[in-house]
Amino acid sequence: MGYRLEINGAVHEVDVPAEMPLLWVLRDELGLVGTKYGCGRGLCGACTVHVDGAAQRSCLLRVGSLGKAKIRTIEQIGATEIGARLQRAWLEIDVMQCGYCQAGQIMTACALLSRTSQPSDAEINAAMTGNICRCACYHRIRSAIRTAAGVEEAGHVA
Repeated sequence: MGYRLEINGAVHEVDVPAEMPLLWVLRDELGLVGTKYGCGRGLCGACTVHVDGAAQRSCLLRVGSLGKAKIRTIEQIGATEIGARLQRAWLEIDVMQCGYCQAGQIMTACALLSRTSQPSDAEINAAMTGNICRCACYHRIRSAIRTAAGVEEAGHVA
């Protein structure tokens, strides 16, 4: 069946089954491979995208359920002010080790900063819960979020 999806500001037509996860549409049908497959069960966060501005696990979203939703992926997050700040902070703090989970981490952090411009550590921890980093870069991830938000940390202003 055919679906029209608005992804990163462009309309894409795909002929896929209604139950196909958005993750596979992005990666296999459209070549947007920045969104990663992690667990396939919505538990790790590697496949996080924005659907109408909210962080969602694309492995759980069936293409037939998306309707007219606006979808944003890591490929376009740097075009937003918050996304660009996060990407700069990620590089400045040197967050990544293997990097596999980082697209999902940034997408989740961007959704957080979109609704809470200067989150506390507790708010950051709550928002990021469920985004697994197998390299255990959680402290650097939080530092990068705080830097992007311009929140003081450890005696200095980010």
